[in-house]
Amino acid sequence: MTLSSARYRLVLATLFLALWIALAIAPSDRADWLLENLLVFVFAAVLVLSFKRLPLSGISYTTIFLFLCLHTLGAHYTYSEVPYDDWFRAATGGTLNDAMGWERNHFDRLVHFSYGLLLAYPIREVFLRVVDARGFWGYFLPLDVTMSTSMMFELFEWAVAERVGGELGMAYLGSQGDVWDAHKDMALQRDFAREFRDSLRVKHAEPLGETKIARMRRGED
Repeated sequence: MTLSSARYRLVLATLFLALWIALAIAPSDRADWLLENLLVFVFAAVLVLSFKRLPLSGISYTTIFLFLCLHTLGAHYTYSEVPYDDWFRAATGGTLNDAMGWERNHFDRLVHFSYGLLLAYPIREVFLRVVDARGFWGYFLPLDVTMSTSMMFELFEWAVAERVGGELGMAYLGSQGDVWDAHKDMALQRDFAREFRDSLRVKHAEPLGETKIARMRRGED
């Protein structure tokens, strides 16, 4: 079974469906779970509808699978209450928050970081294969989409929280009292930004044109 095989994709789909069903049972807040799963329903619809026309690589499906698993875990507990510190204490005897000097639950930041880290590759694959983006545009356009959709989702979260209000709105927003929470979440798209900066780095110090022609005449190229 290879990453590109239909069997591998079926295994990923089956594993995610099993996880989703398990975490759909008795979530911490059913109303918040439903709101959080709007993203999953949209993702699933896009993947199913685009599969025949644009099947992605096994790597892309793997990174999407990992991101959706993290999101589904957050939806089950609500993002601000995922008990990763309890799991860490059970494994090591201490808490991750104490070790890192954190004062809040950072699972939401992990998922926001993972959005850029894990979805940048499939977004770039779509641009390379559909738009035929190359060079500068092959990096800039995926970066632009990754950042803009992340920012749009922060606005979507705010709008939903305003609409539903009360404890449900606060649970869905997951800001944990930090007024700069959305800004900090958006600032976590760094790895793709680093790749973008690397794409602008000068790879060949010597100029082309007459220098290149001279090298070709000398048989060096």
